[in-house]
Amino acid sequence: MNNKIKNIIIILFSIFIISGCSAEKEIKSREEKIIPANRLLRKMEGDRRKIKTFQGTGTIRVKSEKFSGKTSFEIFIKKPDSIKISIYGPFGIDVAHGLFSGESFIFYDVLRNRVFTGSKSKDVLQKLFKIDLSFEDLLDSFTGAVNLTTKLRSEPTDYEVLEDIYNLTYIDRAINKKSIYRITKDELKITEYLVSTLSGKELLSGEYSKFKDYEDVPIPSALLIRNREKGESINIEYKKIIVNKEIKSLSIYLPTDIETIEW
Repeated sequence: MNNKIKNIIIILFSIFIISGCSAEKEIKSREEKIIPANRLLRKMEGDRRKIKTFQGTGTIRVKSEKFSGKTSFEIFIKKPDSIKISIYGPFGIDVAHGLFSGESFIFYDVLRNRVFTGSKSKDVLQKLFKIDLSFEDLLDSFTGAVNLTTKLRSEPTDYEVLEDIYNLTYIDRAINKKSIYRITKDELKITEYLVSTLSGKELLSGEYSKFKDYEDVPIPSALLIRNREKGESINIEYKKIIVNKEIKSLSIYLPTDIETIEW
């Protein structure tokens, strides 16, 4: 073997060694960027809790087996448990205003000049938006958030780190449920969640997109919440969002000649 061939072999061997070292460093650096599941959840929960007040205007489409419709709306949320929703028709005509808390509600039907009052906010919101969620989960859904408080005390059943997604799976055999959460690796945004039975029957899902940062918290302006089993869905498109602006009180103006109905 002449000297030229020897030199070529040495150069190639050196390149392979350098390439191997570079690849190994790249793999290590990728591994170092992986966030442990418990720290990831704490970050997501921390972001959710940063939002104390929320104001949004846009459109909402509600769909169920018995009803389907789209309208303009405005929402004010004051955590932990107050929501005001105003619904508008064509040309900005007032249709209805609702004020809901964990203990009571007022729903003003402007067109019929009557107001419904009562204590079961959850039941009214379910009838209004045709989706089976708790009051607290519905409040979080309007802000594009997912409450992960109960998951902080347990490790995920499965934790997959894909190319650009963290995929967390929780299985609760006691209640026959599996929950999957998909979070982007780059900006730590929850883009999708899915709740199903252990046999794979879908119960509830959420999809979030068109994110923008508000006070360093990524909030989606497009939301889709679905209950496939019951054929129910809420599709929200926000045109404007304001967070953490002081809301001193939430109220609805009621005319003196209004009809009041206890519910």
